[in-house]
Amino acid sequence: MIVNLKQYSQYKDSGVPWLGEMPKHWVVLPNRAIFTEVKERDHPEEQMLSVTITKGVIRQKALLEGSSKKDNSNQDKSAYKLVQPGDLAYNKMRAWQGAIGTSDYRGIVSPAYVVQRPRNGANPRYFHYLLRTSAFAKEAERWSYGITSDMWSLRPEHFKMIYAALPPPSEQTAIARYLDYMDRRIRRYTQAKQKLIKLLEDQKQAIIHRAVTLGLAPNVRLKPSGVEWLGSMPAHWELYRLKFVAGSIVDCLHATPNYSKRGTFPAIRTADISPGIVRIETARRVYEDEFKTWTQRLEPKEGDILYSREGERFGIAACVPAGVQLCISQRMMVFRIRREHNPYFVMWALNSPQVYAQATQDIMGATAPHVNVSTIKNYTLALPSKREQDAIAAHIEAAISHFAPAIGAAHRQISLLREYRTRLIADVVTGKLDVREVAARLPEEEPVGDSASLDEEDAIGPLTEADEETINDLDTEVARAENQ
Repeated sequence: MIVNLKQYSQYKDSGVPWLGEMPKHWVVLPNRAIFTEVKERDHPEEQMLSVTITKGVIRQKALLEGSSKKDNSNQDKSAYKLVQPGDLAYNKMRAWQGAIGTSDYRGIVSPAYVVQRPRNGANPRYFHYLLRTSAFAKEAERWSYGITSDMWSLRPEHFKMIYAALPPPSEQTAIARYLDYMDRRIRRYTQAKQKLIKLLEDQKQAIIHRAVTLGLAPNVRLKPSGVEWLGSMPAHWELYRLKFVAGSIVDCLHATPNYSKRGTFPAIRTADISPGIVRIETARRVYEDEFKTWTQRLEPKEGDILYSREGERFGIAACVPAGVQLCISQRMMVFRIRREHNPYFVMWALNSPQVYAQATQDIMGATAPHVNVSTIKNYTLALPSKREQDAIAAHIEAAISHFAPAIGAAHRQISLLREYRTRLIADVVTGKLDVREVAARLPEEEPVGDSASLDEEDAIGPLTEADEETINDLDTEVARAENQ
C-alpha cells in the first residue's frame, strides 16, 4: 500500500508555482470555478464547529474536552455561518498557517470564518488534503493581506483567484480514498507508539514513586505523616517545608522575554520541561542582555531545580543539566537546594503525586491554572537523611536509565512518521505519485470521525490483518528515514 508507488507516465508544467509539474491529463482552474462562497446564517441551534491548524474542521466540544478554553456556546450565534458536510471552511486570519479543511459535520462557525462549497464535480476530501499542504499554506500567505503577520487575512475574493489542480472526478475519489486509508493506518501506528511511551513512562514513574516515598529498604516500618496528602511515611524520615530545604526560591519576572532565533542562551518555558528532563533543544533563545535581566536575582546552575507554576503544565520539576547556561522564562521558578539535601531527590519528590496534590489546592476551579508562590514555599516534603537521599537518587538514576533511549526512540519514530505522512499527502494530491491502482483494491471503511478523539482506544477500532501489513510497511519507511 505504500512501497513501490509509481509516477504517472506523462507530466506537464502546471503553470502554477505552488503546484509545479502535474500529470498531463489534469487541469488547473481558479478556485472561483471550483468553489462557491456560502453565507447562510440564522441557525443558532446547530452545533459549534472549529477550524484548527492541526486537525482541520472539528466539533468545538471535541476541542474543548480536556482544555482550559472557555465554552462560548451561550453567546448569540444568529450571525454564525452554516457549514454543511463537504463544505470547506477556513479561518481568514490563519489560513496561511493551515487553519482550513473540509467538514464532515453540519454545524456553524464564527462569522469571521469563510465557507466555500465545492461544485463542478470537485471532491471535498481531495481538496481537504490539497489545501492543507504546506505548499498551499505558502500560496495562501502570498495572497493574504495585513500590516503584520498577526493581521494577515485571506479574503474570499483573493481565495477565488488562487489556482488549484483538478484531476478527473474518478481520480479525485481514488486519491481521497487512498489518503483516508493511509491516514487511518498512520494514526494506528502513532497510537501504538503512544501507548508504548505511556507504558514506559508509567513503569518509570512507579520506580521513582516507590523510591521517594518508601526508600530502598524492602520492609521499611511506616508511621502516619499527619499530613493528609502525604499519608504514611518511613518511620525514620522527617517532614520539612520546602522553604527550609531550599536556600533560594526565585519566581520568574512577570513579563515576556525578548526571544531571538540567534540568541545564545536558552530561556526555559513550561513546554521545555517534563519530570526530570530539561529539553534544551526546544527552548527559545535570548541575547546576553536579556539573559542578564532574567538572571539578575539568581542564575540557574547545574543541579538547581526548575519548576513550572502556571498553565496547563504546572507542577513539573527538573534539574538544570551540566554544561549549559540558561534562564527561566514565563511561568517558571528556580530553587537552589541547601547542601544538607540532595537536589535530585528533592526534584523527584516535587514530581510526586503527594506534592502535586498540594499544588492543586490553589488551582481548583481556576480557568488559568497557577500555583501561588506562598503555597510552593510551604510544600511539605518527607525526607530521609542526606546519605539516604544520595543513595535513593543514585538508585533512581540507574533504574530508569534504560527508559530514556526507548522513549526517545518512540518519539522520534512518531515524528518521522508524521513527516512521512506530510510528504506522502503532498506527493499524492499534486500527482507526483499515482495511487489509482492501489485505491481500487482498498476495502470499504467507515469515516474516521473527529480527529480530536483519535487518541481514544476505540476511535479507530481494532487492528486488522491489512493494518498489520501496512504498519510493517510504515516500520520500514521509519527505519529508512532514521538511517538517512
